[in-house]
Amino acid sequence: MNSTIETILAHRSIRQFTQQPIDSEQLDTIIRSGIAASSSSMLQVISIIRVTDAEKRKSLAHLAGDQSYVEKAAEFLVFCIDYQRHMTINDQVQPEFTELTLIGAVDAGIMAQNCLLAAESMGLGGVYIGGLRNNAQQVDELLQLPQHTAVLFGMCLGYPAQDPQVKPRLPAQVIVHENHYHSLDKEAIAQYDQTMLEYYAGRSTNQKQASWSEQTTGKLCEESRPHILPYLNSKGLAQR
Repeated sequence: MNSTIETILAHRSIRQFTQQPIDSEQLDTIIRSGIAASSSSMLQVISIIRVTDAEKRKSLAHLAGDQSYVEKAAEFLVFCIDYQRHMTINDQVQPEFTELTLIGAVDAGIMAQNCLLAAESMGLGGVYIGGLRNNAQQVDELLQLPQHTAVLFGMCLGYPAQDPQVKPRLPAQVIVHENHYHSLDKEAIAQYDQTMLEYYAGRSTNQKQASWSEQTTGKLCEESRPHILPYLNSKGLAQR
């Protein structure tokens, strides 16, 4: 196993950081690693907002659900879908197609994961902040995003001040299908639920007693940010 794979498999979300800053050379490498990621049809439809203003950080932490690490992390990056640059080049561009919004979401995930892996390879840690979409319009206004540009998620980066365990994932036999879609292996899910119960029971903080199945299906039975489609539509995205 090489060092790249070791870094990938050792991933943990880090939410507590030291006060040590990330130097400019490290940050430049992280950003360049993100930019080097695959881009659908080389459209390159992502912009990153680096938030360094303390008051904006504080506001974003609150808008994301009072996640204090948004304010305290050494760096906070916001990943945005961005067709404004293309519209500026050619006003005949049609960013309203839902396919183009999907491309933006996919490309942002690929770019951000490159950034995070680069950071982790340097001994840094981070966590994704989807909570920015709790108040997408307010985040949009705070960051002064133009039309055809929309917030997707944030990322905290810094030197870890915690050492959490690697969280167990679903087994490959559940996720990987061969040649056609296979029915769910409920026994494999039951075993995974037990693994997760043991994992949560062994954590020093944020212990839980619900299984993975109970947690995830419970969440999916709830309303899930119904304001997102109107927000995207208002930005000229995902309209048809």
